[in-house]
Amino acid sequence: MRYGISVPNFGDYGNTENLIRLARTAETAGWDAVFLWDHIQIGHWAGDVLDPWVAMTAIAAVTKELIVGPMVTPLPRRRPTKLAREAVTLDHFSGGRLILGVGIGWPPDIDFGNFGDAADDRTRGAQLDEGLEVLAGLWTGETFNHAGEHYTVVDARFRPTPLQQPRIPIWVGGMWPHRPAFRRAARWDGVYPIVVDENYDFAPMTPATFRDILMYVSEHRQADTPFDAAAGGSLIDESDAAGCVAPWAEAGATWWIESAPFPRRPVEEFLSYVAAGPPR
Repeated sequence: MRYGISVPNFGDYGNTENLIRLARTAETAGWDAVFLWDHIQIGHWAGDVLDPWVAMTAIAAVTKELIVGPMVTPLPRRRPTKLAREAVTLDHFSGGRLILGVGIGWPPDIDFGNFGDAADDRTRGAQLDEGLEVLAGLWTGETFNHAGEHYTVVDARFRPTPLQQPRIPIWVGGMWPHRPAFRRAARWDGVYPIVVDENYDFAPMTPATFRDILMYVSEHRQADTPFDAAAGGSLIDESDAAGCVAPWAEAGATWWIESAPFPRRPVEEFLSYVAAGPPR
């Protein structure tokens, strides 16, 4: 089991000083990764918003071993050619410490439709699938062509190739019980699920549900390459955090991702929790 922390790119964490303090504290305390959310806006209540890709580069610059990654970048709102370049640059800049989390993005109205981007899930799902094909093709370093519904690439040859081989690890985020994201995850390198109800409101996840998700993914997985499964939550109020994580490991989790308790707890309290080390 490896351990990361996940923080918004807005509010108290939309502050460069807080993010750098958090990253340095996490590395010193033995955490394996810092993951950032990726929103253009989440609502006027969220306050300041930072670009996560610039922030991850800053974090990589002040740490030596800490993995960084967006959890998740909504690829449908990005040009995959530009993201391919950015990801490889950060992979080299960090010495191979990038995990690329991707998804269709949420919320569809505030973060997409309000800016003229596709707000319906089906279109964004198709853009994500096609965008991932473009990323993988460009990362080979060989001449690559693609003619799709959403993207076109003609006679492109991207160098350098990723430092991590065969590619930068790609994790797919998704909302269970909606199945398409998990069939998509089965084709890549990891999965980061959350649970929602029929109104798309966030709902609690149990280790049993997590095991069901991984079983569904495995039924659709054809490759025998390593595959990560990330469980997550907030354990800041638990007296036995390690004991809380154990059932998730038994259910198949390879990562525990600790979510910042924003906005219900101040950033200083989360910093103190992180400084105590991961719940091993």
